[in-house]
Amino acid sequence: MTLSTQSNFSDPDTAYRLVVEAHRDLSDEDSVSLDTALVLILANHIGDAEVLREAIALAKRQLSNATDKTASTGTQK
Repeated sequence: MTLSTQSNFSDPDTAYRLVVEAHRDLSDEDSVSLDTALVLILANHIGDAEVLREAIALAKRQLSNATDKTASTGTQK
């Protein structure tokens, strides 16, 4: 299996809203716990360590790119 980076949602905006809404009214600590649980549940659903490895690498690259852009513009997150 290869990591799919194309949207598989018929309505990606709804998927995004579901994730955002799940965090509403949570403390920062509970929000981090929710994210952690969600990642582990979805990683288990995927069930492929190589796909998980690819996803982690992609997420780290995106995080690094966002950090680089923030640093170069002098803005804060």
